[in-house]
Amino acid sequence: MISIKNLSVHQGDFVLGNVSFDVPEGQYGILMGHTGCGKTTILEAVCGLRPVAGGTILLDGFDVTRSKPALRGIGYVPQDAALFSTMTVRAHLAFALKIRKWSRDQINVRVKELADLLNITHLLDRRPKGLSGGEQQRVSLGRALAFRPRVLCLDEPLSALDDQTRRQMYTLLKQAQKHEHVTVLHVTHSLEEASHLGDIIFRVENGKVRQVPRDEFENFHPIRKPNYA
Repeated sequence: MISIKNLSVHQGDFVLGNVSFDVPEGQYGILMGHTGCGKTTILEAVCGLRPVAGGTILLDGFDVTRSKPALRGIGYVPQDAALFSTMTVRAHLAFALKIRKWSRDQINVRVKELADLLNITHLLDRRPKGLSGGEQQRVSLGRALAFRPRVLCLDEPLSALDDQTRRQMYTLLKQAQKHEHVTVLHVTHSLEEASHLGDIIFRVENGKVRQVPRDEFENFHPIRKPNYA
């Protein structure tokens, strides 16, 4: 579960104040809003990448407001994938596990599991150069999920993809969420992404976060969600 209580973040003249919302355990939360509204700022605060001026961030009931990013147990997928050019796909998937001192056998099993889940087994010995945008985002997602985080945060991960690849990623993201039993907070400005992926949808408006009821959202943007079971 992700629980944000009265969060305040200051960035120069930009101020977000008294932001509160909850993403229930195992749900896929969407955080929407126009460019510059502060949605990425909120995500970065949850991940520990941006200091907060006040309020509380609870993850699975633990107060992580002042915790270092590495201690929050969050898998993070940035907008640009941010892959290491000299590392193979296999090394990316193993990266967080080596840091956490997993055994070689444990790492090999987990890398295979992720590669099968994300359909990137054929890419394991490749480096990022030459991978398509969708392939890079699959690798970035695998790296974020590798150590079995309870929370996954994604910052506009599909914004640079073509329509066909984006639709493929909808299915992949929901399958990964269910397989890994992870609670998700996904930042986007796309109504289509929100409709296809979101179990619960929030909109940042005038420095506040408002939950958008499903019936209200569907009336505004009626897209039929596929069955991801």
